[in-house]
Amino acid sequence: MQALSPLDGRYRAKVEALATYFSEEALNKARLEVEVRYFIALSKEAGVKELPKVSPKQEKALFALIAQWNDKEAAAVKSIEKITNHDVKAVEYYLKKKVAKIGGLKKHVEFIHFGLTSEDVNNLSYGLLISRSLSDVIIPTATSAVNDLKKLASATRSIKMLSLTHGQPATPTTLGKEMMVFVDRFNRQLDQVKKFKMQGKFGSAVGNYHAQKAAYPKVKWEAFGSKFMKSLGLDPLANTTQINPHDDIAELSHMMFRWNTIGIDLTRDIWQYISRGVFGQKVVKGEVGSSTMPHKVNPIDFENAEGNFGLSSALFSHFAEKLPISRLQRDLSDSTVQRSIGIAFGYHVLAIASLRKGLSKLSVNKKVIQQELDDHPELLAEAIQTVLRKNGVSNAYEKLKAVTRGTSVTKKDMQRFIEKLKIPKEDKQNLIKLCK
Repeated sequence: MQALSPLDGRYRAKVEALATYFSEEALNKARLEVEVRYFIALSKEAGVKELPKVSPKQEKALFALIAQWNDKEAAAVKSIEKITNHDVKAVEYYLKKKVAKIGGLKKHVEFIHFGLTSEDVNNLSYGLLISRSLSDVIIPTATSAVNDLKKLASATRSIKMLSLTHGQPATPTTLGKEMMVFVDRFNRQLDQVKKFKMQGKFGSAVGNYHAQKAAYPKVKWEAFGSKFMKSLGLDPLANTTQINPHDDIAELSHMMFRWNTIGIDLTRDIWQYISRGVFGQKVVKGEVGSSTMPHKVNPIDFENAEGNFGLSSALFSHFAEKLPISRLQRDLSDSTVQRSIGIAFGYHVLAIASLRKGLSKLSVNKKVIQQELDDHPELLAEAIQTVLRKNGVSNAYEKLKAVTRGTSVTKKDMQRFIEKLKIPKEDKQNLIKLCK
């Protein structure tokens, strides 16, 4: 009840899965993992003679520090941070205490965070968290929504309906095809997200490995760093300043923005289909649509989805605009912005949850759909004039325009027009069938 953000209050249950990747506790765990893996990798570098290769037993104990991470350990790090006023340094101090208790490693604790700047740890940690959130939550969640929409498209593929262009009755379409338009659009963006890979920066204060080279000039640090980043599943950056330039997050943000935009387009279309009566909504016992109008069944799921897609996009847009910009070799303005990445994903996941809920409640009103078509026989004008063109009838478009534009016509009017046409019998019969 006291949560400042609705994601951690009202909607917590719907976005709970993201806490594993975007909470403060999750970030510190990722930092711990990067530091542990770096320490192990460093011990395996032959040129770093003062740090012996960790034994299988020691390596197991080091990885146990990650596996056994819990609220108590997270609190211990935060206690240290109250003194250091620096989050990465707090993780370093915490880890040194832990490693000192592992047999044979106490005298080597200074190799923890050896030659690193905090951004080396931070950007790799975010890279791990974002990569894992995409594969574990974001992509599966989006895929489920697309599958729901695809089922709806399949179930309605043969249902002819009135289409509107410029808000005016236009050539008939099918409800299923209109849903498949969005399936294809979503899948295009999903394919790009699936191929996307976070980048990694690793190279000390300003990206030149100067600190490590000062201690071990013969070690090929660029090759070491590249291999280490690849071991984390990240795409190594060869040339950087102190920070990862965040072009990766900008690219991902643009992908997410496009997905959200397509989501908004879909929710608005379905909202209008509901308004027209093309779609009905299943009544859920106990739900209320209005505090004063008991008859209402509002399309609130699609409205909620639209709003939350918009909130998500607003943040992703800011990430794409802000994060790739840093004064000279670095400023710290990116740090506070990155802390909100989970919020952008949170509103995205929340929007998809609302969209899926809305889709599950839809029903198709075939009577309304048919009535709309019956009320607009002039829609056959395009088909008729195209058949006339096929048969070489001059001024086909103009002939249909004279009969249909800006006036009300009936099916009988269209049938009489067709009967008078001098075209092959088969074509004429096919057109008359369309008027029935």
